[in-house]
Amino acid sequence: MMNNSGPELIMGVRNLAGLEACARYADAVYFSTDRLSLRARAKEITLENLGAFTEEVRARGLRAYLAVNSTVNEGRLGEASEVVEAASDAGVDAIIAWDPAVILRARKVGLTVHISTQANVTNHETAEFYRGLGAKRIVLSRELSLEEIRQVRENSEVEIEAFVHGAMCMAVSGRCHLSAYSLGRSGNCGECTQPCRWEWELHGENGIVAESRGKYLLSAKDLYMIGHVPELVEAGISAFKVEGRLRDPGYLETVSRCYREAIAAYENGDYTPEKVEAWTRDLASVYNRGFSTGFYFGVPGLEGFSPEKGMNASENKRRAAGIVTNYYPKAGAAAVRLLEEGLAVGDEILIEGSTTYLKQQVRSMRKEGLPLNRAEKGDEVGLSVEGTVRENDRIYIIQLK
Repeated sequence: MMNNSGPELIMGVRNLAGLEACARYADAVYFSTDRLSLRARAKEITLENLGAFTEEVRARGLRAYLAVNSTVNEGRLGEASEVVEAASDAGVDAIIAWDPAVILRARKVGLTVHISTQANVTNHETAEFYRGLGAKRIVLSRELSLEEIRQVRENSEVEIEAFVHGAMCMAVSGRCHLSAYSLGRSGNCGECTQPCRWEWELHGENGIVAESRGKYLLSAKDLYMIGHVPELVEAGISAFKVEGRLRDPGYLETVSRCYREAIAAYENGDYTPEKVEAWTRDLASVYNRGFSTGFYFGVPGLEGFSPEKGMNASENKRRAAGIVTNYYPKAGAAAVRLLEEGLAVGDEILIEGSTTYLKQQVRSMRKEGLPLNRAEKGDEVGLSVEGTVRENDRIYIIQLK
């Protein structure tokens, strides 16, 4: 879906399954290859298949933005050239970058440049500086207030993009060194181990452990602006960006649908508190760490952290059950090996792979040709499926609260 009015809705994806999940609602997707990305774990898109993936994006009527936002050390300048040339050959709509070495290479081959939030653009003069380098759009720093964004918009001719939903860094974006110092894996090179999401104890000089509401002392809540869409639009934001390149397709589908509906409701004049409440319930049903409005209305205090929630405050959880070992399209069935947990008729399940995303209820199972109501861990069974699945797709049980 490509919207021709209102702010552009941009979703982060890592593979075809994620793209398919949000294609009905998003206007554009951003993604990275396995090179010079801040999501080093997202390796499904490579320089070799970048062109094919870009074609898949275009076939669904979306724009394709490639993130090339890792730190580029001296020894990686050649790699930067390779990535930019591959992006040009693939025909992506824009490159998201902050390093001048990447920006200059993109300009040389005629690629549109969007300045990454890693550049920490916090004022209109910096925005105009990047416009002078040829940038069409700035992804503003997450640490700006709504009023500061409005001022940048009023004093600069460059397009403004801002994050509206998803994970927040506990440090200034792009300036965190916890992972590098603690484990030698740099977040600025795409290898963040997320120490801010670990459990911590606060010890006084006397060795006594300080009391706290929980042990996730550095874990920031997720950004959530579904209740403030009118203010975002009226501040002059050209594009709404959702963080979550590593999130599962269910997350991408739900979040993109909620924000698409919110944008449409604002444009149609029927954006109401009741709708915001319904969208909030839906957003709470997928992966989250609790919700906060971030810096939009001031510097967040303790209310911006989630010390008691851990990694996932979602109302729904999923548990690994097994894998698909074969698929029989004519029979509408899959051979399944239950490696981690048993399955029962009536269970809500998710079958997921790099190109698969299928939610369904377990309708029927068979073992050695005979029907059964429950299969145990270690069993190999035939499972009735309601769509195409593939060998090695993972099967999860969805636990509803």
